[in-house]
Amino acid sequence: MAQDDIFVKKFPLGQVVATPGVLEATTELDRVSALVRHQSGDWGELSDEDTESNNEALQNGFRLLSAYTSEGGVTFWIITEHDRSVTTFLLPEEY
Repeated sequence: MAQDDIFVKKFPLGQVVATPGVLEATTELDRVSALVRHQSGDWGELSDEDTESNNEALQNGFRLLSAYTSEGGVTFWIITEHDRSVTTFLLPEEY
């Protein structure tokens, strides 16, 4: 398998934005790595039920939510809106 085959873009991200809290608590590498995973359908640290919900949302055009942990141990989320117009990085407490 070629390196490019590992991360298939499964949906458009739209405009990518981040809250001040997540910008302060995570590194650019944390965010870029998580964004690649998110767009390829690796939803990070979700329950089996939430993972299945995301897989259905991907097929049906609903909102997508992923959860990751930064190298520094901070949990952060990525949400892509149902219409794929915006993808937001945020801390759970900022939701």
